[in-house]
Amino acid sequence: MSRRLSIRARVWLALTLPPLSWFAFEQGLSALLHLRCNATSLGIAWGLASILLCSLAARIAWPLHQRRGPLASAWLARLALAVAAIFALAILFQTLALSIVPPCVG
Repeated sequence: MSRRLSIRARVWLALTLPPLSWFAFEQGLSALLHLRCNATSLGIAWGLASILLCSLAARIAWPLHQRRGPLASAWLARLALAVAAIFALAILFQTLALSIVPPCVG
């Protein structure tokens, strides 16, 4: 029997998932490139997976931002959409930088 998350839990999940995925991306990419600096394809895959987590957070928040419930939940859902976009953009730029500049240069 699966139990559905409350609106408040879904909003907070959507709000915290993008920063956590960005942090995991940065730390994982750093650890990966310290071990093998020529693992660019793994780093790009890591970046795409992190962007997918941000889009999952946006998908969770999207139906909640128009919900007629507590005002704080709708406001936090709108904030979660903005946070997901900002962190996805940051991850995208870091992934693009990884594909343009070879990490073994320095």
